[in-house]
Amino acid sequence: MPIYEYQCKACGHRLEKLQKISATPLTDCPACETPELTRLVSAAGFRLAGGGWYETDFKSGSKKNLAGDTGSAGGDDKAPAKDGKAPAKDGAAA
Repeated sequence: MPIYEYQCKACGHRLEKLQKISATPLTDCPACETPELTRLVSAAGFRLAGGGWYETDFKSGSKKNLAGDTGSAGGDDKAPAKDGKAPAKDGAAA
């Protein structure tokens, strides 16, 4: 559910309200009790869920692996070897 911002035209009181998208907008100000409350246009805060390009943006540590990814990320040859050591830059064993 989105959080909507409201401001009263009469007294200037501002508030935030968690409402369903289908809910009717509030009209009565809780501070001065006049029907002068209007919904403000503001940036929506949301989080994308599921698999996709944005999947790693909200994860940290070992949770950054994409779903089904068991090895290196995208075939990158800079991934650590199974012994925990990074491969040598020239391809020779260290």
